[in-house]
Amino acid sequence: MKRALITGITGQDGSYLADFLVEKNYKVFGLIRRSSTENLWRLHHLHDKIELIFGDLLDHHSLISAIQECEPDEVYNLAAQSFVPTSWNQPVLTGEFTALGVTRVLEAIRVVNPEIRFYQASSSEMFGKVLEIPQKEDTPFYPRSPYGVAKAFGHFLTVNYRESYGMHASSGILFNHESPRRGLEFVTRKISHGAARIKCGLQDKLHLGNLDARRDWGFAGDYVRAQWLMLQQDQPEDYVIATGETHSVEEFVARAFQRCGLDWQDHIVIDQAFIRPAEVDLLVGDPSKAEKNLGWKPAMTFDGLVDCMVDADIRKVEHEIETGETQPQMKMRS
Repeated sequence: MKRALITGITGQDGSYLADFLVEKNYKVFGLIRRSSTENLWRLHHLHDKIELIFGDLLDHHSLISAIQECEPDEVYNLAAQSFVPTSWNQPVLTGEFTALGVTRVLEAIRVVNPEIRFYQASSSEMFGKVLEIPQKEDTPFYPRSPYGVAKAFGHFLTVNYRESYGMHASSGILFNHESPRRGLEFVTRKISHGAARIKCGLQDKLHLGNLDARRDWGFAGDYVRAQWLMLQQDQPEDYVIATGETHSVEEFVARAFQRCGLDWQDHIVIDQAFIRPAEVDLLVGDPSKAEKNLGWKPAMTFDGLVDCMVDADIRKVEHEIETGETQPQMKMRS
């Protein structure tokens, strides 16, 4: 039985990766901070199938202890301060978690057992102000947020440890990937949840920012499969994971409201409070290397992704109405 340690297991990707590895008959360990214990809702169905241990990307000693305790064959570093707008408000903390946190994990692996295979969650936000379309593994980075800068640091550090120490360390440059488990602060889930609440009569308007921004959106459940495939290869390499299609925020909105039987133009309010200081206008990835080397292709379409998120949020909101647990939607930057 293989053993895997997942940092950031309480997040969207961490929970889907845990599902995937459990199905692959792995012994799965999840690293969580003590303050994350209230965020275990994505893992409730796995409560008897995984083991959670305490640790923190800000504490190098705790990472060494966790790796010694778990004795993993593979480490998946998914933990980060991952919300781009927050990185503008908390740039130093974002750097500590999202950049230097990678250093601490890699150093802990090098000290304990450099034969452990390592996956780093890189991001399409590293491309930022894109220098070519579509973006490939060798496209230069031009990050447009503290989050993107921090991710670029972690990405290059992973390359450095691979080349300097011969470690099996790979980065997945994942483009936007969503699901019903996405946090409500992210624009896609904000849209699906807002549309569901409007359909159910709990609100009438949804405030959003730039509807023209275009992204390459896929399903998180498909993307964690690619993460695993990277660590099964003989040679570690970096891969763009994407659908190769681009859609605007407006397209996402239109599909979500159509699923609810609503006209989005009756309910959307453009709010300048949700415009980023430096916008990323277009991201679309070229997944041809992953298709060729890993045999990976996304299974879910864009329309299928939006529909499944909206359907899940309708069920959620209807349940809240039935149980009297409804709360007003929090106003968050999109």
